[in-house]
Amino acid sequence: MILSVQRLVHRAIADAIRRQYGLAEIPVFAVEVPPTRALGDLAVPVAFQLARTLRKAPRAIAQELAQTLGAIPGVARVEPAPNGYLNLYLDRSAYLLPRVRQQLPHEAAASEKTIVEHTAINPNKAAHIGHLRNAVLGDALGRVLRLRGTPVEIQNYIDDLGVQVADIIVGFRELEHRTLDDVRQIADTTRIDYYCWDLYSRVTQWYDERQDHLDARARTLHELEHGDPGVNDTAAMGAFIVDRIVRAHLATMARLNIAYDLLTYEGDIVRLQFWAHAFETLKAQNAIYLQTEGKLAGCWVMKIEEASPADARGDAPGNDVGDDAREKVIVRSNGVVTYIGKDLANQFWKLGLLGRDFHYRVFATQANGRALWATTSGAGEAGARELGYSTDGADASKPFVEVSGRKGLGVKIDDLLDLLTNKATAEVAKRNPEFPPEDCRRVGSQIAVAAIRYFMLKYSRGKLIVFDIEEALSFEGETGPYLQYAAVRANNIFHKLQEREHVAEAEILSGLETLPAVELADDGEAHNLWAVVFEASRLDEVVEQVVRSLEFSGLAKYAFGLAQLFSAFYHRYPILNEEQADRKRWRAAGVAYFRMQLTRALDLMGIEVPSRM
Repeated sequence: MILSVQRLVHRAIADAIRRQYGLAEIPVFAVEVPPTRALGDLAVPVAFQLARTLRKAPRAIAQELAQTLGAIPGVARVEPAPNGYLNLYLDRSAYLLPRVRQQLPHEAAASEKTIVEHTAINPNKAAHIGHLRNAVLGDALGRVLRLRGTPVEIQNYIDDLGVQVADIIVGFRELEHRTLDDVRQIADTTRIDYYCWDLYSRVTQWYDERQDHLDARARTLHELEHGDPGVNDTAAMGAFIVDRIVRAHLATMARLNIAYDLLTYEGDIVRLQFWAHAFETLKAQNAIYLQTEGKLAGCWVMKIEEASPADARGDAPGNDVGDDAREKVIVRSNGVVTYIGKDLANQFWKLGLLGRDFHYRVFATQANGRALWATTSGAGEAGARELGYSTDGADASKPFVEVSGRKGLGVKIDDLLDLLTNKATAEVAKRNPEFPPEDCRRVGSQIAVAAIRYFMLKYSRGKLIVFDIEEALSFEGETGPYLQYAAVRANNIFHKLQEREHVAEAEILSGLETLPAVELADDGEAHNLWAVVFEASRLDEVVEQVVRSLEFSGLAKYAFGLAQLFSAFYHRYPILNEEQADRKRWRAAGVAYFRMQLTRALDLMGIEVPSRM
C-alpha cells in the first residue's frame, strides 16, 4: 500500500541530502499526502528544515534536491514547488496493477508477541451495552495489529473471585435459598445470565435494607478466595455460575464477531500462588506497606501520588485521601486481596516477572474455528508452549438509558442485537422481496453488527456517546450500513459485467499493461479514478496512525471518506455503460482495488460485507 512507497521516497531523499550537502545528521522529515492531487501525490517539506542549517532559501534547496535525486522506482517525476516543497507524482498504472493483483511482497512480521486484554466483564449477569465499547475497541486493536504483521494474543480477564460473583451466590442462598443443584436446574432451563441480571439488582436492594446483610458478602468472599471448588460448596457454586455466564458472554461477543485466544481466571492467580509471590516482591521493594492507624488500619496499601479514577470494579473499600497522596488498598484487613492486588500479580505474569506460569486447558472452539484456551490451576491439557509462551522461568427525563447493574438498569447486548437485526431484516426483505427469509435474516444480522461496531468506533475514545438506533441503522450518512452498501455496490458491478458481457473479473484485470492508461491521468475532477485508487491505498498509513494514537475514530472516518469518494466516482464515471473498452477496464480495475481495501477496512472494524442489501 502507500507506506512502502513513502519509505522508499524517504530513503531516496535522505541519500540525496547526504550526497548533495555532506550532512552527517539528516533532520527528521515526513513524506506527506498533499491536500489535492494537483500538488502531487506525495510532498516533502524537508527543504524548510534544512534552510537554517544550509543558510539557503527552501526553494533553492528543493531545486537542488530534485536535480540530485535521480530516478525513484514507482515515481514518474519530482518537481520543486515555488514554496520549497518537493512534489512527487507516481507512475499511476505501475502503482495500481500490482496492488489490485495483490502482487506486492509482505513486510516482515514483528517477532515479539503483543497481548491485548479486553472485555473483562464481571461474570455475574448478562453483558450490557456499557460493555460494548471496550470489547469493540479491544477487538479492533487486535485486528489492526495483525494487519501490521504483529503476533497478537487476545486475552479476556475473568474475575471469578470478585464481589459481584459473591453477590450472586448470596442472592441464590439468602434470598432464594437455592442449592447448587437448584442453580444447575435454573441454568439448564433458562438464560442464567438474564436470571442473574435481576437477582443482582435484588441483592443490592437487600444489602440496603440492613447493614449486617453485608456480613454475608464478606463471608462469601472469604470462602470463594480460600475454598476449593472440589470440596467447598461456596467455591463450587461460584465456579458453576462463572462458567455458565462466561459461556453466555462469549456467545454474545461471537454475535459481534469478537473472539479471544485466552481466558485468564483470577482464581488461578490465587490458587497457583501468583499473588503470594507478587506480594512478597512488592513488600521487599517497599511498594506496599501495612497501615497501622486510621480507617485503613490492618490493610496493606500502596501510596498513589496522583489521584486516579475510582475503581470501576467496585470491590475496593474506601481510600484514605490526604492532601498530597492517597492510599490504595491492596489487601484488606481481613486478609482478602482486592481486585487491584490480583491484577498486579497478573501484570507480573504478563511481564515475565514471576518465574512461573499457568496450566492451560481448551475451553471451547469458537465460531471462527479458533480454539479458545483458558488458564487452570490443575495439570491442564496442554503446556504453555502451545499458547506461544516460553516456559523458561434512571432518570425518566433523560432521552437515554444509563447503565447500572446494581439497579438493574441498562440494555442487554443480546436484546439490542435482536432489535437491530429484526429492523434490518425487515428492510432487507422489503428491498429484496425475492430473497429467502433465512438469507434476509443473515444479512440483517450482518447489518446490525455493522451498525453497532461502527457507531462504537466513529467517536473519539474520550467522548461520551449515546447510542441512537435509527442513526446507527441508516443506509445513508456516517454509518456501518452505508459502508457495507458501498462495498455491495462495488460487488454488483462485477456481477453485472458477468451477466451482461460474460466477462469474469480475472479477465478484466488481465492485460491492462497493454492498454493506454489515460483514465488514470488528471482530468480536473476531484473524484476521478486516480483519487479513489490513491485514497484506497492509504489504509496501511491510517492503520499506523491508529496504532500510534490508539484512536480508532481515524479508521472509521477514513473508511467513510473512502466510501463517499467511491460514491461520487460511481455516479460521475459510468462503468457498465462506458463504450470505450480501455476506459471500462481501467475503471473496473480501480473499483476492484477500492472494494478490496474497503473490505479490509471493514474487517478491521469487525464488519462483514453482505451478499446484497
